Parts: sequence; structure tokens; C-alpha cells
Amino acid sequence: MTTHAVQLTSVSRRYGAEGTGVTALDDVTLAFPRGSFTAVTGPSGSGKSTLLQCAAGLDRPTSGSVRIGGTELTGLGERRLTLLRRARIGFVFQSYNLLPALTAEQNVALPLRLAGRRPSRARVRAALAQVGLADRADHHPARLSGGQQQRVAVARALITRPEVLFGDEPTGALDSTTAREVLTLLRALVDDEGQTVVMVTHDPVAAAAAADRVVFLVDGRVHDELAAADAETVAARMASLESRTAAGAAAC
Repeated sequence: MTTHAVQLTSVSRRYGAEGTGVTALDDVTLAFPRGSFTAVTGPSGSGKSTLLQCAAGLDRPTSGSVRIGGTELTGLGERRLTLLRRARIGFVFQSYNLLPALTAEQNVALPLRLAGRRPSRARVRAALAQVGLADRADHHPARLSGGQQQRVAVARALITRPEVLFGDEPTGALDSTTAREVLTLLRALVDDEGQTVVMVTHDPVAAAAAADRVVFLVDGRVHDELAAADAETVAARMASLESRTAAGAAAC
């Protein structure tokens, strides 16, 4: 078994026609070790979400290689790629994406049902207990706070026991107190259960609070990374990058 949960090698993603399109990712090479927590940040438009979507098999790179464990994604057909995502990848969105007509328990069970598997109630309840919501299984999303809804979304992503959990601004819609609770949960998944987490965030506090390392993207390229950095250091690096990006845009 490879020591990396995810590997991107020379990954580029371009949109539009050659010469007139936009390059969202430009020759990115990154590896995410198993059992680690990586935060990806950078100025607006730096390619963070595109990186996450390519790494998770939700988007196909224009060129380069993406591997989940030992499996190369870029050559898979749509059906095999869909099956791989369902079995081996968890994804948490900023907007929760819970179905309002379903209870928390039913929302968590949904990925297994979509995969044609009959979910064990005990397994679903265990996933909810894992995120501290064992007593909310029968509640619909409207009866849950934003933080509780995001915890249900995390449980739903974990129900298939994925090799890697991706989060696209998972705390972006939450207040600071609730955001810390969700980040603490994600950190515990790494420390206690060896889960691999890759999270995109614009928030330096979130990046520093939970991640083993912070990767900075600028103009679709990996610019830098910091290990075990505090929020002040991450914020200062972000401010420098945003200032440089703004100066470059003004010069154009």
C-alpha cells in the first residue's frame, strides 16, 4: 500500500479554447500522506476548488496524473470513476447539501443506498455517534443548527469508510464557535482514526487550527507550504500573497 492517500503529478486544468481559455491549475504536483490533515488556501481565483475537484475525481484534469492510493483516476471511464468515488472518497461541501425531506439518519445512509447497498441501521447510528449526533438521528435538517447539519454531512461522507475525506470550505457557512467544533471533529478523525483530510479554506485561522500543513496556491500553481504554522503566520503569508496578486492585476 502506498504511503500517500492522494497524489497529483503535473496536473493542469484548462477551461475554454486553446489560447483564449483560462488555466485554473498549472502543472501542480502534490502528495497527501495517509493519516494527515492538509489545508489548501490562497487568494480568490487561485485554483483551490479546482484542485480539490480534480483530486477527488469530480473533475478531470486537462493533463497530468491523479492517483487515489494505487489507482490512477485519469484513465477511468465515467462508471468506474463513479464507483470509485462512492467507495473510496468522502466529500463535504460548504452548503451541507442535505436533503430536507430526509432525517439525519436517512441522509447519512444515502451514499450506501445510491451504491445499491442496504445500510445497516447500527452502522448509520454509529456514524452519527462518531460526530456527536447519536440523539439527533430522527431530526430533519430544518430542526438542526448549521453546525449540526455540517456534522451530519461529515457522517454521510464517512459512512462508506473512505480513504480520504475532502472538504470544500466546510466551515465557511458557520460562525466561529461552531466552525471550531467542526474543525476539532475533523482533527480528531485524523488523530484518533488515521483518516486523511484535505480541506480548502480561505480562513487562515481554520487552516492553522486543524492542519498538519498549509499549502498555498497562487494563479493555479503551488507557491509555498508551511508545516505546523500558527494562525498569525498563515494570515501574514496570505496577506502577502493577496497583496502581490492585487499588484499584478493592477499592472495588467
